[in-house]
Amino acid sequence: MNRVTFDKNLCKGCGLCVDVCPKKIIFLNKDEINSKGYHPATVIETEKCIGCAMCATMCPDIVITVEKNV
Repeated sequence: MNRVTFDKNLCKGCGLCVDVCPKKIIFLNKDEINSKGYHPATVIETEKCIGCAMCATMCPDIVITVEKNV
C-alpha cells in the first residue's frame, strides 16, 4: 500500500494538493489548526492512494512525502 504523509506543522493550507489529487483523498482539515495558524492538509482513505506523487510535486513548501509500494 502506498503511503502519503504531511508535515502538518509546516503546511500553510494552500490547497494545491487537494486540487491536484486524482483520487480526491486529500482535504484541508477544518477541525485542526497547526502551529502556524493554518488548517493543514490531511489524507482520508489512504488505501485509495495510487502513489502518483502529484500532491508532493505541487506542494510549494515540500511538506508531503509519498512512499510508493513497489
